[in-house]
Amino acid sequence: MNTIIVHYQEIALKGRNRPYFIGKLVRNVRRMTADVGVADVRALMGRIEMVLAPGAEYAAIRERLQHVFGVANFSKAGRVPIDIDGIAGAIVRDLEDVDTPSFRVSAKRAVKSFPMTSPQIEREIGGRIQDARGWKVDLDHGALTVRVEMLPHEAFYHFDRDKGPGGLPSGVSGRVVALMSGGIDSPVAAFRLMKRGCSVVLVHFHSYPFLSRASQDKVREIAQLLCRNQMRTRLHLVPFGELQRQVVLDAPPRLRVVLYRRLMLRIAERIAHDSRARALVTGESIGQVASQTLDNMSVIASATPMPVLRPLVGMDKEEIVAEAQRIGTYEISIVPDQDCCQLFTPRNPETHAHAGTVEHAESKLPIDQMIASALEGTTIEKFRFPK
Repeated sequence: MNTIIVHYQEIALKGRNRPYFIGKLVRNVRRMTADVGVADVRALMGRIEMVLAPGAEYAAIRERLQHVFGVANFSKAGRVPIDIDGIAGAIVRDLEDVDTPSFRVSAKRAVKSFPMTSPQIEREIGGRIQDARGWKVDLDHGALTVRVEMLPHEAFYHFDRDKGPGGLPSGVSGRVVALMSGGIDSPVAAFRLMKRGCSVVLVHFHSYPFLSRASQDKVREIAQLLCRNQMRTRLHLVPFGELQRQVVLDAPPRLRVVLYRRLMLRIAERIAHDSRARALVTGESIGQVASQTLDNMSVIASATPMPVLRPLVGMDKEEIVAEAQRIGTYEISIVPDQDCCQLFTPRNPETHAHAGTVEHAESKLPIDQMIASALEGTTIEKFRFPK
């Protein structure tokens, strides 16, 4: 077998914009697999073909494709001329080392000009396989499915399918800025926006030197892991400890957490403007912690006119943990660290903040100066996959 056939699902529904989405997916597949033996990537009718170079290892390519958003499924395949004798002969040859108790053939025609219908193709090829191998035909529950795809000028056949991540190709939905704490929730939120085709810029607020560098190290590791899905990632590391100290000195203790979060959104908004991003992303879930009541979330979000997206807002912790485990961030997130939100946290934080009260407390703070100071001390790190 000399090729890989990639199928997409949601992209097929995009109407006039479909060529744009397919073009993005082709470029992403090409970039992701450029160093693992893929000679060419091209769009065909309703699918994408990846031409394999001599000696290419399917296992390495499969591992890469499982992280390319927009890919529904993919299969190692054979490409043959659109001739029933040639197709059947190639399939029988490639099945010489395969053993199965039962099989079935599934054929699809991209165009209807081929003289045989799909059921006729299935019967003809199935009969030749049965004559050669003696296997039982089971049309409903065959242990092996031989799939044949007939295109206008060529045909493809394959036996196994690997599942892709689905979603939309990275980069088709614009850019967003995600606030990344290093905990369990925010990496899952960032991943979900990546899956919807957004390019995600990460922003981490740390309290070094008041606290250790552990949270920064964790977020770097998470950024590198998430980079597998969008191939290029920027991480902004924002010093936040001095801002917290100023809040502690000049604001009521109960409002500290709300004021911290409003400052974070304002700083993230400035980074978003500089990055040409169109929205902010948080890992908030209603009722999970004190700052995530409806009242507090509303007051916090009012600090910025930029849309604040909360992809986890209706999920419970068990659901978020399960998704973090599935995408691989959970083991990193649970490593102990000293998160900036733990610094100067009051014993009884406000759970039902009022906008007027919060704005009055902020009037005593040099907000613009604090934001400028944080941005001036921000460092940017860039990640790339494949390296």
